[in-house]
Amino acid sequence: MNRLLTQKSYAPDFEKEMEKISPFELKNRLIELADESIRKMTRTLLNAGRGNPNWVAILPREAFFLLGEFGIEECRRSGNSPEGLAWLPQKQGCASRFTQFIAGKQKNEGAIFLQKCYDYMIEEHKANADELVHEWVEGIIGDQYPVPDRILKHCEIAVNDYLAQELCAGRPPQGETDLFATEGGTAAMCYIFDSLQQNYLLQKRDKIALMTPVFTPYIEIPQLRRYRYDVTNIPANKMDKDGLHLWQYDEREINKLRSTDYKALFIVNPSNPPSYAISSDTVAQLVDIVERWNPNLMIVTDDVYATYVPGFQSLYAALPHNTICVYSFSKYFGATGWRLAVTALHRDNIFDTLLKRLPRKRKGELQERYGSISHNVEEMRFVDRMIADSRQVALNHTAGLSLPQQMQMTLFALYSIIDKREGDKFRENMYSIIQKRLHTLWESMGFTLPPDTLRAGYYSEIDLIVWAQKFYGNDFADYLRLNYSPLDIVYRLATETSLVVLNGGGFDGPEWSIRVSLANLKEEDYATIGRCVRGILDSYAERWKKSLPMVE
Repeated sequence: MNRLLTQKSYAPDFEKEMEKISPFELKNRLIELADESIRKMTRTLLNAGRGNPNWVAILPREAFFLLGEFGIEECRRSGNSPEGLAWLPQKQGCASRFTQFIAGKQKNEGAIFLQKCYDYMIEEHKANADELVHEWVEGIIGDQYPVPDRILKHCEIAVNDYLAQELCAGRPPQGETDLFATEGGTAAMCYIFDSLQQNYLLQKRDKIALMTPVFTPYIEIPQLRRYRYDVTNIPANKMDKDGLHLWQYDEREINKLRSTDYKALFIVNPSNPPSYAISSDTVAQLVDIVERWNPNLMIVTDDVYATYVPGFQSLYAALPHNTICVYSFSKYFGATGWRLAVTALHRDNIFDTLLKRLPRKRKGELQERYGSISHNVEEMRFVDRMIADSRQVALNHTAGLSLPQQMQMTLFALYSIIDKREGDKFRENMYSIIQKRLHTLWESMGFTLPPDTLRAGYYSEIDLIVWAQKFYGNDFADYLRLNYSPLDIVYRLATETSLVVLNGGGFDGPEWSIRVSLANLKEEDYATIGRCVRGILDSYAERWKKSLPMVE
């Protein structure tokens, strides 16, 4: 690391150019700089800036492709021509043909799993066998527009069971939950923001709160000209007695939400980038605020990293009447390219209640907006308005997530349910992989990572000012703040070591923090990253020491 001491690190032109850009756009520029560094010196680019995992869940994919084989057989059975055409699969008797097909592939793991999925749906939910298998066949073939457009019948049953298991610790709220299948969590975010605005539930200059640090789009979208919300950040600024981040929220900050001026609260739970679940104390405080102070508070919780916290409970489980929950299958199953997510909304919810309370003028405007798809728009639920808005209303008849995507989502959900019954091996493996990488990173930096049952560990946010103070004292931390930009560390990591990490300040986290993804590199790579981060911190300290006046 001695080489680091001799290189000029301060890059004012880069910092001026990048100071207002999204961290995900900054990442692309850092990759370019790292590539230039690689060309100059023999080393490997390590990109810890993306959350795309480097694993895939094999069995539900194997089942998916085997089901496709059965689907083709079903189409050919209906009749085919020499030109390569076949007819649509027939429902009658398809369950019997499916079980025969599976029985003929007894040694195929995908077939064994498909049989378990079939048995689960029949035994647990008394599904009509032909209806179930026909949905699966049409899903895998993709021969229809999605009907119903919100989510397929049996897909919704399976995914609801999965969410009850993973987001509600097996204790889902009473009553029915409607799911809307979307093209990844990002589409769900866009649809929610759009429909809240289109239906006058959130209007320009309305006050909303963000629990920060938070996934950058939740920061950027409310600032767009279309929305222009009045945003208050609620920072996870609690520290322990040793001055280390707990990544939890001060109750005085949470109590701001008692004011009915706040219309909505947005949260990523577990957080991104700190990767910690909200404490039970904070959940209880939010429940008290809604029940006693601000009953109309609309809550949007993004729970994509829930599966990495044992016994996780979503805000949706605690406050189902007030909460929209977004969940993506991308990170747990290694499926970012599939674009699979759901938006969950309880049948009895504040969003529908607030729609009924809108002024007559607004109701008239919404009658005009949705009148082409409903004679009685006033009774149209918020979830159905989201579906319509996702297709600009006029294309509502083509709404819905593609059938093959919904079929793969079904298999992912059932895989986790069946795996839990058989020992939870997949979850234990995922948890072990993440935790090993996390501890390798921190140990190689020489920093302390206290145990915490709320830590997901999918990312790690490292506040370098905290560690500057720990290792070299407050004077050195002040020196860093006065002489360098927080972007200097990510610039130096890219140009001097070919490592790409994101700046935590871009997520409204501590300015001198960096976000490292634990999902997409090998365990040994995190040892390299840790040593490089510590090496650059030490090189700053060497410069600081040289700047001190000589003592006679």
